[in-house]
Amino acid sequence: MASAPHIRILYLSPTVDRGDTDALFADAARDHKLPGTEVHVASLPEDDGGFTHIEYRSYQAIVTRGIIRAVRAAAREGFDGFVIGCFYDTALHDAREVSGDMVVTAPCSASCEIAASLANRFGVVIGRRKWANQMHDAVRDCGQAHRLTGFYPVDLGVNDFQTDHSETERRLVAAGRKAVEADFAEAVILGCTLEVGFHRQVSAELGVPVIDPAIAALKRAEYGALLRRQCGWKPSRKWSCEAPPEAEIERFGGFDTNRAFANRIAVPAEA
Repeated sequence: MASAPHIRILYLSPTVDRGDTDALFADAARDHKLPGTEVHVASLPEDDGGFTHIEYRSYQAIVTRGIIRAVRAAAREGFDGFVIGCFYDTALHDAREVSGDMVVTAPCSASCEIAASLANRFGVVIGRRKWANQMHDAVRDCGQAHRLTGFYPVDLGVNDFQTDHSETERRLVAAGRKAVEADFAEAVILGCTLEVGFHRQVSAELGVPVIDPAIAALKRAEYGALLRRQCGWKPSRKWSCEAPPEAEIERFGGFDTNRAFANRIAVPAEA
């Protein structure tokens, strides 16, 4: 049997690196990728707003330009897959338009797809109630709203999850228990990429699959890239997936200006 082809994935955190967040995602990639997969973890330059989170729609509007720039840069570098590392799936459809031959995915759609393969009903543990409305739109957009038992906030902002691990775990377990025992969720999704690293402990406490969205998005990009290679597919550019004309992009300008990435960590393939 032929060995799996060498795959390159770029995982973009659509914020600035706080000094440790890119390393967290790189460690997760190192632990979960296939041996033949190379993963680059990157963050946006401060020119794109300097945000350490994009909990607000207004923040997302500003960083969208940086996401588009990063997608185009990754496509030019020959990456096979690209992850937009935010559970809102910020600019997912926009990015796909300009992604060339890359597979592009994001945490909500990837997590829901995986949850649907493991259970009939799932709940999503989120940081703050503020997030629920937009995340419900994202779940509905990927066709999984009928499986959703609800959103379960833990009253933590994005920047709070990695501050006190014991307290974060306690809150995640309490919220997950409500989803499972009160609303009969059969799987739980952690609804923020900065909850990375907690899924095993929470799953052990709850007795159901607990899906880490950063890992789910990475693995979905990896699988999509492998499948595209093996089947000889290219992403569709027909109808609603149509890419803008390159000549028009060049005339309008602004798509490829300035740096695409700030911090960047490469996790090499082992084979």
